[in-house]
Amino acid sequence: MRSLKTSSIALLSLAFATAACTAGTEADIDDGDDNGGGGGDVDPQPVPLTPEGKFAITSTFDLATNAPGAVGRVANVIIDMTDSPDDPTRYIVERLAAQLPNGSVKDAVNGAIPFVAGYLNDRLLEVAPSFVGKAVEVGNKLGQVTKNFGLLETFEVDAAGVAKRTVTGLHFTIDNVDLDFAFADYGIRETVVDGIRVSLAKTGRLTFDQHTVPLRYGQIMKLAIDQAIIPMIDPSASNLGDLLKSAVNCQAVGKYVFEAIGFGSAGTFQSACTAGLAAGANLLYAQLNNIDGSALEFGVTGEARGIDKNKDGKMDIIATGTWAGTLGYAGTPATLGDAKFFGASM
Repeated sequence: MRSLKTSSIALLSLAFATAACTAGTEADIDDGDDNGGGGGDVDPQPVPLTPEGKFAITSTFDLATNAPGAVGRVANVIIDMTDSPDDPTRYIVERLAAQLPNGSVKDAVNGAIPFVAGYLNDRLLEVAPSFVGKAVEVGNKLGQVTKNFGLLETFEVDAAGVAKRTVTGLHFTIDNVDLDFAFADYGIRETVVDGIRVSLAKTGRLTFDQHTVPLRYGQIMKLAIDQAIIPMIDPSASNLGDLLKSAVNCQAVGKYVFEAIGFGSAGTFQSACTAGLAAGANLLYAQLNNIDGSALEFGVTGEARGIDKNKDGKMDIIATGTWAGTLGYAGTPATLGDAKFFGASM
């Protein structure tokens, strides 16, 4: 059991490591040879005459590497469930004790937490047979979301080369499964940025001038947890509270806590266990709500290659795009990690 929990902690640490290795970058976008030279064995892509049009774009960001301030702390709520040597039972007992009314019973449980946690740990397969595994899965999948954080967007470029960028939803790849979520389906307001200058060189080099994209990161991550991560782990659960409740047998917990301290009642401890797990889940959601006190801001410039696939003079494909700049939260900027984009005309 100890080796399982040690491995679990290692997996969680890996999922949220702020020094995660950056994936290999795509080939640099350059103007290349004006004659379309290079290897000589590939036909040059037709260059559009104008960037004007409406385009569907998917942008992908690495938020795990340099997430600033409170944005990077949400993971600690998950890690806390499994990071102590006598977790997860210590975590369960601490949540239980916090829900008991003030008095001798609460004092007794608080004073005996190490003993009670050890007592429950010996009965872990009955008390919480899947708790560690599910907590690790949440952490692992949340790590995948932050490492490959995707935005679904539209870019509308007018004849003067000025664009409106609209973030319309999210794109996640979790365990090699692609998942798309439109903000309109979940009551989330779209983010609109106007006045972005767009330039198209004769070589097909496409540039987007510096602009800032603000997002309510907490609201977005709550959607990721409740709509993407939790259903993949337990299709019957709709939020983290449901997931924890299904992973812990609070009736057995109540019985064994009563046995361990010798007074109180098993029913009282069972109720406190249920309430404590709900409170633990709510702590994560509270952290997400607190994050939205300030916007997560992407201050970026972009480079890509415009392609006129059907040779009608208009841009059809936006290829090999990269964003560069900063990721800022509450006045704390950080260098933006790996960020790519691609798109096609709508």
